[in-house]
Amino acid sequence: MVKKISKLNRFSRPAFFPVLFLAPLSAIAAGNYYDARNDAMGGTGVASSTYGTAVLANPALMTKAQPEDDVSIILPAAGAQLSDKKKLIDKVDDLTDSVDRYQDIADQDIFSLIADYPRVQAAAGDLASQLRAIKGGKAYATAGAAVAVTVPNSVLPFAFVTKAYGTAHVTADVSQGDIDYLQGIADGSTIPLPGDQDRLTSAALGRGAIVYDYGIAVAHEFNIAGHPVSVGVTPKLQKTYLYNYSASVYNYDKSDFTNGRYKNTNTGFNLDAGLASDFGDHWTLGLSAQNLISRDIDTREVNGYKDTYQITPVVTPGVSYHTEKLTAALDVDATPTKRFKSVGDNQYAGVGAEYRLLSWLQLRAGYRADLKSNDTNVVTAGFGISPYNKVHLDLAGMKGDDNTWGAVAQLNFTF
Repeated sequence: MVKKISKLNRFSRPAFFPVLFLAPLSAIAAGNYYDARNDAMGGTGVASSTYGTAVLANPALMTKAQPEDDVSIILPAAGAQLSDKKKLIDKVDDLTDSVDRYQDIADQDIFSLIADYPRVQAAAGDLASQLRAIKGGKAYATAGAAVAVTVPNSVLPFAFVTKAYGTAHVTADVSQGDIDYLQGIADGSTIPLPGDQDRLTSAALGRGAIVYDYGIAVAHEFNIAGHPVSVGVTPKLQKTYLYNYSASVYNYDKSDFTNGRYKNTNTGFNLDAGLASDFGDHWTLGLSAQNLISRDIDTREVNGYKDTYQITPVVTPGVSYHTEKLTAALDVDATPTKRFKSVGDNQYAGVGAEYRLLSWLQLRAGYRADLKSNDTNVVTAGFGISPYNKVHLDLAGMKGDDNTWGAVAQLNFTF
């Protein structure tokens, strides 16, 4: 146990990030995508994305390019968000010294234990306190990245997109029996014996998933009963990497996180689609449907522990109001976002706005809420700089309760 807990420090911090960042590719993503402009506006975009980022949120909006618009390249969009309500990562950092001190003292012969008994009591009491602090602790992270090239035209605008979205979950599985045993030593009611630390069973568990999409999007505007309606589709190859890390206390090694024993992969086909239509000069309605083909993928079973990652359709209607200076948007998921079966679903609603203060400076703000209350609601904000409308740098930040924060950066070129 002690050896395992001592490495919780090394587990929790990389546990989000070996899962996400030691994967076969260097680009990762979350949610279903990150877009700095959309995320700054409360995660909206179904009816308000620009033609160059439409391939991420709603491919139908690629038809909204103007005749003077050029090829758009996102290189790249990248972001991350972390929720750590009980500050598990910081507390596990604090645990390290206590574990090392207890392990050094407890791993002695019986005569040394008796001679050092006051130190053993102090070390056991400190470790029991640290374990109480992390008991039930959970931390959750997402990370994201995308690269896209959009070619606008009046007949069949198209785009090439590579994106990934990933999640990682870390749980401190602390046994009350471990706490009672250590507290008993501290109180003098339990006498430790050499090797007794082997009886401790607390552990840390980690699950991670990364989904890579490689797609080609096309869109076209149709005239239906005298009204223009844009339709877009993105057929894509989808490759999924799942990580299920569960190790005995003396076998934990963070370098094993991506070991074949804990990882499995799955490759399949999927499809995104979208609709968009303008009403008057200032209103746009949109509908996005991502991952229209459902897939359930099981992790490897490790030490009796197994989970299932779910890819299901996420349908989101949206509306935007736009003038020369202002864009305001509202998106509401009509279906939940599912991930691991052991983790609750999310269903988001977002509202946000962009004000174009200058021709090259845009200010943005918004709010995103989880209608199922399984994720933290966040306030969002950001800005964009676009000198000569050729280079676009967009930055966004998110902040919520439960020690939740996130950031997105995006670089876009138009030629």
